[in-house]
Amino acid sequence: MSENPEINLEMLLDVNVTLSVELGRTKMTIKELMALNKGSIIDMAREVTEPMDLMVNGTLIARGDVVESDGQFGLRLLDIVSPDERLKPLK
Repeated sequence: MSENPEINLEMLLDVNVTLSVELGRTKMTIKELMALNKGSIIDMAREVTEPMDLMVNGTLIARGDVVESDGQFGLRLLDIVSPDERLKPLK
């Protein structure tokens, strides 16, 4: 087996992945969760001006600003996470 095998990425091009935009995260107790009802506000611990996180299958790959595009939400990418940073959680 060679030390640096060539990787054929073309075989992965048709694999479906799930993209999601994360508004923010927070932690709460089960008691706090059970107390939520219609109209409750949950603080996401993120400033309104901060860019949103673009996740692919749960891994951060980019950050961007929310925009409107043809009556739907979109994301204008501002920063792409380096491949090394994206692979860190997998190691």
